[in-house]
Amino acid sequence: MSKILVDQLSHPQRVRILYKTILRLHRGLPDELKDLGDKYVKDEFRRHLKCNPMEAQLFMTEWAKYAVTISKQLGIRGKPLGTLGDDLDQETVEMLKDDQVVQLYELMLAAKGIEGDVITKEDITNK
Repeated sequence: MSKILVDQLSHPQRVRILYKTILRLHRGLPDELKDLGDKYVKDEFRRHLKCNPMEAQLFMTEWAKYAVTISKQLGIRGKPLGTLGDDLDQETVEMLKDDQVVQLYELMLAAKGIEGDVITKEDITNK
């Protein structure tokens, strides 16, 4: 899509295109990762419907980076070319809010197939 066309789109249209692109990319993931990824993406986009403009810009930037990373890792045929995903650097992890750390931990548990070991925001703040 050309830059001129993208600039003419409204914010909701850009969000919808990114959302659908990510779900389309997930079709190339193994079934268990596709299911987990689709649920996570749907939840994240739903939770950010009413965020402020600054958060919306950061949200869109990070999800666009994710889409680019996944598209490179899946290749032209849409099948994994090697390792999927990227490691989070220490600086990024330190910038996360408490509820984001909890969410990341729960996502890791779900990805590893571990159930029942859920921490809450209270677990973190009551240290």
